[in-house]
Amino acid sequence: QVQLVESGGDSVQAGGSLRLMCTAFEYNVKDTCMGWFRQAPGKEREGVAGLYTNTRDTIYPDSTKGRFDISQDNARNTLYLQMDFLTPEDSAMYYCAARDPRRLDLGYASLKRTEYDYWGQGTQVIVSS
Repeated sequence: QVQLVESGGDSVQAGGSLRLMCTAFEYNVKDTCMGWFRQAPGKEREGVAGLYTNTRDTIYPDSTKGRFDISQDNARNTLYLQMDFLTPEDSAMYYCAARDPRRLDLGYASLKRTEYDYWGQGTQVIVSS
């Protein structure tokens, strides 16, 4: 059974940094498409970083580009999200996501929820002003 376990969420002051981690079980992070999403109360879940792990192609929305960095460590089978210059608008539950490798290979990174099949339970980030 595939499991994605997030960690690293915390309470931090505006301008600070956090590094989230997603450790995968019964799933190889290099096969192939993974991402990070967040959901704040009253808002839809949105993609904040996507990674096509075969080629390390990445995609970010304007809201996180230049501040967030998604990466992988194949040896540790772990996905990371480095978040810098955090603002209160970044406060949300953050989820790790992975695509079923039995589906069509996208060939590129994606921020679409429907492209992913496996989800972690989330780790909470709170940014205070």
